[in-house]
This record gives sequence, C-alpha cells and structure tokens, in this order.
Amino acid sequence: MTVTHHVRVHRSEEHLAREDQLAHKIARVAVDPVEVDADVVDMIVNRVIDNAAVAAASLTRRPVSAARQQALDHAISVSGKGATIFGCALERRSSPEWAAWANGVAVRELDYHDTFLAAEYSHPGDNIPPILAVAQHTGRDGAALVRGLATGYEIQIDLVRAISLHKHKIDHVAHLGPSAAAGIGTLLGLDADTIAQAVAQALHTTTATRQSRKGEISTWKAHAPAFAGKMAVEAVDRAMRGETSPAPIYEGEDGVIAWLLDGNDASYDVPLPATGEPKRGILDSYTKEHSAEYQAQAWIDLARRLGTEHPELRDPANIDTIVLHTSHHTHYVIGSGSGDPQKYDPTASRETLDHSIPYIFAVALQDGSWHHVDSYTPERAGRPDTVELWHKITTAEDAEWTRRYHSEDPNEKAFGGRVVIALADGGTIEDEIAVADAHPLGARPFARADYVRKFRLLAEPVLEPAEIERFLELAQRLPELTAEEVLQLSIVAKHGVLALAPAPKGLF
Repeated sequence: MTVTHHVRVHRSEEHLAREDQLAHKIARVAVDPVEVDADVVDMIVNRVIDNAAVAAASLTRRPVSAARQQALDHAISVSGKGATIFGCALERRSSPEWAAWANGVAVRELDYHDTFLAAEYSHPGDNIPPILAVAQHTGRDGAALVRGLATGYEIQIDLVRAISLHKHKIDHVAHLGPSAAAGIGTLLGLDADTIAQAVAQALHTTTATRQSRKGEISTWKAHAPAFAGKMAVEAVDRAMRGETSPAPIYEGEDGVIAWLLDGNDASYDVPLPATGEPKRGILDSYTKEHSAEYQAQAWIDLARRLGTEHPELRDPANIDTIVLHTSHHTHYVIGSGSGDPQKYDPTASRETLDHSIPYIFAVALQDGSWHHVDSYTPERAGRPDTVELWHKITTAEDAEWTRRYHSEDPNEKAFGGRVVIALADGGTIEDEIAVADAHPLGARPFARADYVRKFRLLAEPVLEPAEIERFLELAQRLPELTAEEVLQLSIVAKHGVLALAPAPKGLF
C-alpha cells in the first residue's frame, strides 16, 4: 500500500537521520525491484509514442533548432555510446546531458504532451528525454528503460500530489529534477545513497521562479523542463563519482521548504509506494488531444460543440458576454484572473496564446476545431471578428469547480467548468464540461490507436512513411528491446527538413 511520509522543517540542532529525509525515501522507491505492471508498461509505450509525436511537430521551430544545434556542438562524452537527437540521423549523437536538453525542448515546445495536476502542475513526459538519453549512452535495454520511466513518472506524480510550488511562484520543474534523477538511478541500478545524493543535487539546481509562465511568455517555457532534465543527468554523474549534496535539502532550516515554500512551520504529507508496491502513478496522468495548456483541453471540446450546435455564436455581433466559471487555477493562470493584458493581445507570442483561455475558447468556438499550428498564426490571432469575440470572454473562479479540481477522487476530479453566454438579444446559453473528451473519463478516452494516430498526424509532414513505421514498430516493442534497439529509439527527419530550420550560432 501507499505510505504517507510526513515532511517538515528541522532546525540544524535537530538531527534528522539520512534515511528519514525525503530524498532518501525517494531513493528507496527508486531501488525497489518490484515488477512493472503490464498496464503500466502499456501506458509507458503510449507516452514514448506521444513524446515523439509532439517532438516531430516541433522539429523546425526556432527554440528546438537552437537547442538541437547546442547539442550537436557537443561531442559524445568519453565513456559511452552517446544519445540520439530527435530529427538527426541515428548515428549523429551527443553527450547524454545535451541530448536530454535538445530532446526535452522538442517535447515541450508545443505544450502538447501528457499532464498531471494536483497540488502542483506537471508534464511527467518530461522525464522521458533524460532517462532515455542515459539509457542509450550506457547501453541499457528496453526492460531497464521501462523500469526507469516507471520510477520517473511515479516520483514526479507523488511530489505533485503533495507539494505546491506555484503557490510560492516556484516553477513546477523543481519536481522534475528529483524525479528524473530517481528514474535514472533505477535505470542504472544505483544504490539508494547515490540516488539520494543525485535527487538532492537535482532539486537544488532546478528551483527557479515561475516568471517563465507569466506575462509575455518566452521561449524559455520549453527550455525550463529540458534544463531540469539536463541537471538531473549531471547530478547523477556527480553522485556516481562520490560527490555529496546539501542535506537535508527539503527539510533543512535553510532548505527548500523553509525558504522557498511554506516556511519554517510547514509540513507536507507525501505519498510514496511502499516496498513491494508497484509504481502505478503514470496511470493517473493524461495526455492532450489539443496543443494547448491542459486546463484548456475540456474548454476546446466544449467550444467546438457549442459552435457546431449554435453557429450563430461564432459572430461576435450576437454575443454580449461569455463567462467561463471554472477553477482557481484556470482563472488565475490562464484566465482573466491572471491580470496579464498579454492574454488579450493579438500580437502576443504563441507561448502566451496557448496560456490564454479567452483566446483559445474564441478560436475553438469559431473554427469548430483546433490545430497545433493554424490556431496560433498571427493572421488567425489578429482576425478582427476573433479579437472582438475574444475580448468579450472572461473567467470567474467557482468554488465547486476549484473543489473538484483538487479532489483526490478520480471520478470527481475535473478540469473544466460552466459557460454562461449572454446573447445580444437578451437570451442566454449555458453548458458545462468536466473533463476533456480524451480524458480517461471523457467522451472519447485516448487509447493506443489514438496515440498512434496522433503520431502519424504530427510526423507525416517531417518524417518519411518508412521512418514512421520503423519508429512505431520499435516503440511498441519497448520492454523487449535490446540495448542496440534502444539506441535506435528516435525519429529521423526527411532529407532537407532540418536544413530549412533556423541554425543559430552561439558560443559553442
């Protein structure tokens, strides 16, 4: 069964034994040799496909190209085979920390992969690039990779369940550094003491402010989780060489909880699997059908349906106001409660628009669809009738939707809300949605066929048909792959695709 660990701040004169520190408790989960359940293996395969799909769709985007060029400017490190880089020929590799960096940016760039939301927010698929890179570099097979990924997902999701970072304006990737380090530890079969040192180092180097997701959102939004993955790889390397870490990193009087989170009197109850308990956290996460912030997924589905059922709603002349009654998070992070004027700016960056629920709802309502490129073009954002409709949309926090957002009951947990549309003729249209259509409890839950379809859709413009089939065949045999086959677990772009991408020069 799950064990709940009470974590609090300890003064320096209070001795907190290493085995009682959260970093060590995380490490003990990582070293547990429990088998990975079949349904968990199946979902890990789905998420490996999902990550490659969204990476394919972003190959020619400038931030991804910049990160890829940085990785290519670094040679394979002396010990190991190196790791592949999305889009590049399989034999063109880099050192694992730089491959984790490049592939992490490609995966996160379009904000289109899996999510888990609880006390904190997360994209647990961000664990895949660093753990896969180390697996390739060190010659691990598919079974070891599956075990490492199960740990990475489990630790991140358990931390997200218990510890809110955004409440204190700390970016959510502070949970990713420790989870990726733990996952790499499982992959490599390291001992608990070494993993604990790596977890603490990874946390210490990845605590940063949330400004990367506030106001005019920059390209660093995609780089931040890739940086956390890169730091996790480097932390493991240092720990393997015998280097130690700040301790206790969570509980110390000058540690993360005391100074970055809830303070000296704070405590958290962190759930972790008991020894011998399977790591099943990944099954509580969910992927995206649409390329937008997760809280927008259900609203896109509702807007598409409303626009189809009531086409008159697509004309702003017929609308007085649209109010989305929703959770605290949706209102304050991607809604009008954020106070960010950029969320209503037609010239805002794509990164800002995919965090603007008023914009997203307006476009989905008018178009009856959502596209990872077309829905964000400057021409689409600047269309006069869209701007007019967009500026009539606001959000409002609703206590019941906030309660459901934080519910621990999976049958009650919700990420949608209720829309009230006041018409120009005095009428009203109301509707609601709890979860996205692709959610496990939604109208069309995502299954393997949907992940494969998403991969084909996003990969077709940039991969040859034979390459699409090669990757899908390989990925779906993940737990059976040899070490040499794991080294082939990447995607190779069509000839000329990467040549069309920006190739910025820098220091390296």
